[in-house]
Amino acid sequence: MSEEEFRGVLARLAGGVVLVSAHDPDDGPAGAPAGMTATAFLSVSLDPPLVLVSVRTGSRMDEVLTEQPLWAVSLLSQEQRVTAGRFAMRGRLSDRLLFREVPHVLGEHTGAPLLKDALAGLECRTESRVPAGDHTLVVGRVLGTHLGGMAGAPLLYYQGAYRHLA
Repeated sequence: MSEEEFRGVLARLAGGVVLVSAHDPDDGPAGAPAGMTATAFLSVSLDPPLVLVSVRTGSRMDEVLTEQPLWAVSLLSQEQRVTAGRFAMRGRLSDRLLFREVPHVLGEHTGAPLLKDALAGLECRTESRVPAGDHTLVVGRVLGTHLGGMAGAPLLYYQGAYRHLA
């Protein structure tokens, strides 16, 4: 099986789109927010409440989450397609500048940015990190939840593009 064949099959699996964020204490004197768009995010356990996100090993977010055990997840709505795209681009503007453009609050449990217009949010503390090929699976215990004020449809990723429910 080639990498291209593997990608082709998995492109047919629709996934929800989230923004994973954390406060990076190593970015300047006061630190700065860090964020990454992800589609490999899922619930692991109800008791205790655990979630999992997959991050590319060696990426900036992998480095941040290695040092910072507190992080947050914003579940994106279809109206946040542009935000998802901006946080997914390689060679993008600094995260500090990107977070200036999106309305957010800092989570009370983590200090990590939570997007105001997201469908919902979770604040987490890393429980474990599992190397998995070219990615690291980060399992987090949910410390707090936030339901967004807006009802809306989720942003999905399917066949290499952002989609929404019909």
